[in-house]
Amino acid sequence: MTAPLEDLERRVALVAELTRTDTDILGSHLEGPFLDLAHHGAHEPSLLRHPDPAAVERLLEAGEGTVRQVTLAPELPGGLDAIRRIVAAGAAAAVGHTNADGTMAAAAFDAGATILTHAFNAMRGIHHRDPGPVLAAAADHRVFLEGVADGVHLHPQVIRLLFDTAPGRVVLVTDAMAAAGSGDGDYDLGAVAVTVTDGVARTRATGSIAGSTLTQDQALRISVAAGAALPDAVLALTATPAQAIGCGEEFGRLAPGFAADAVLLDAELTVQHVWAD
Repeated sequence: MTAPLEDLERRVALVAELTRTDTDILGSHLEGPFLDLAHHGAHEPSLLRHPDPAAVERLLEAGEGTVRQVTLAPELPGGLDAIRRIVAAGAAAAVGHTNADGTMAAAAFDAGATILTHAFNAMRGIHHRDPGPVLAAAADHRVFLEGVADGVHLHPQVIRLLFDTAPGRVVLVTDAMAAAGSGDGDYDLGAVAVTVTDGVARTRATGSIAGSTLTQDQALRISVAAGAALPDAVLALTATPAQAIGCGEEFGRLAPGFAADAVLLDAELTVQHVWAD
């Protein structure tokens, strides 16, 4: 989450340290602070900033090579150059929390961005004369499209639309915050106060969606119920996200040489057993 630059440096450094001892921690996703003010969502607006080279470099250096993904608004001053630097550092650059139109999104993808963060959320929608970043991403086979399949971030018909328009490139993510696996109530999401009611997290100040309480088994069931084929939905939870962040040779498949993690589901797609490591 967006925070003062000094705090973000400490956090990515902490994650870098944890990757050396915890095999299930792969690195950091910096969702901010280089976001569009008008599409700040649950991020604290006063902490947003332009992706100037010094700030980008500070965060990448603090991560010691463990920053996996950086989401930014490419239309900000320095945005395209920041994408090039992020990719050069071995991280995935992602477009999100943005006012980019389709042309600017395409320029970001040409600069090296390969992920659309939380498709449809905190960005322009699809209009018949202004297709926006979602269709720009769907048309570019280099790009993965994240979807939060909780029935709140995306209507079931839109979940189906993602799978139909970008086969093999859908990445199901939870965007989960601290309330996942817990009950309704008040929580903090970075610098923002959040209330969870009936499992839906919203900021107290504005009512914006503030992450989710989604777990990936729920995302699987919701996607299949929305019309996604089961093999496609499973792919979007396993091999595709691993590929999107550069871990496709280690994670996401049941095959020799890959991480020995597995989940057993029953016919209703509910979790029966988990094997880790």
